[in-house]
Amino acid sequence: MALELYLDLFSQPCRSVYIFAKKNNIPFEFKKISLMDGEQYQEEFGKINMIRKVPALRDGDFCLAESIAILLYLAEKFNTPDFWYPADAQQRARVTEYLSWQHMAIRSHGSKIFWLKIMIPKILGMDVPQEKMDTAVEDLKGSLKLIEEKFIQDRPFIAGKHISLADLVAIVEIMQPVGAGLDVFEGQPRLSAWRDRVQDAIGKELFDDAHQIIMSTQEIIRTVDVNKLQIFKPKILRLFM
Repeated sequence: MALELYLDLFSQPCRSVYIFAKKNNIPFEFKKISLMDGEQYQEEFGKINMIRKVPALRDGDFCLAESIAILLYLAEKFNTPDFWYPADAQQRARVTEYLSWQHMAIRSHGSKIFWLKIMIPKILGMDVPQEKMDTAVEDLKGSLKLIEEKFIQDRPFIAGKHISLADLVAIVEIMQPVGAGLDVFEGQPRLSAWRDRVQDAIGKELFDDAHQIIMSTQEIIRTVDVNKLQIFKPKILRLFM
């Protein structure tokens, strides 16, 4: 049985897994799970991942959840180039440091902008108070500042001279508010130069392929059946409002 990856490229962690597998020529079967249609709650997917989130992996009888765990599993199983998760103790620690930090920082802040700017007003039809939006933007700016000044500093990439899993996980998160129409790179030359290096290391064609959906969000949501999302409204509002 071919390795299966359950993905929705609206999701930042799914994009990181997709890019990593494609870039490293890892053979896999793409299993599309539409989050907006609630397919993560279907019975069959529950057998793959009872957490009911994507990405998820199935490799024979082995199932795995959580994007970081999946990335590390793929790196080890397919013996990908060392720079992704370096053997050098200090370089690996830099990668692990970023991966440990990002969950409750840039991931949370970038996702919130996406929901406040796009999903809540245009899908749920609710106004977002300007004060709440302003606070979310300031939180995002704080995370971006840390990425520049703490994690990148004067290095080409987070761990040094080469791209790593840290850069991959970082870029997909930063692109989420960009897809919502917030240009986080404007007036940020250091962050913009790092973005260009990451894109070059991944390859522009693969980078654009992975981000095609998120960069087309404002067109795609016009075709979304808003009734399907109403069941998630209480949870969405609890998380983001």
